[in-house]
Amino acid sequence: MNRFLRNLLIFSILLGAGIYGLRLQYGETVVHPSADWLLLFFVVLTALTFWLTWRAFQRDPESLMTAWFSTTALRLVLALVVVVTYLVRGGAKAGHSTWTFLGLFFLLYFLYTGFEVWNVVTNLRPFSKQPSSEA
Repeated sequence: MNRFLRNLLIFSILLGAGIYGLRLQYGETVVHPSADWLLLFFVVLTALTFWLTWRAFQRDPESLMTAWFSTTALRLVLALVVVVTYLVRGGAKAGHSTWTFLGLFFLLYFLYTGFEVWNVVTNLRPFSKQPSSEA
């Protein structure tokens, strides 16, 4: 678990530095003003879904897939709540850079989901190696 959190911190710092660099170079035409909040949202969401999956796995190792798919569904629902809230609270009005928000949101969504999948795959690799039965 500590390794995951360390990797999450490094990944998030790199993404934050990239967003900061893009904001300095191009301003709000490329990076939405709420990019920092979106980054924080995805850090917390990824840590929460990992923690929930980890807890479920510790209680019953056979329930890993159920926990994984449940937290993935939770991630999707919470992400949709954020997008709908943004749109309902005035983000869909002209001049509020809706496309910039949606582009950044889904880019971060896919990057953090990919990060989580990569972490699970790399952590499960030692368990998937079967001893060879050569004579």
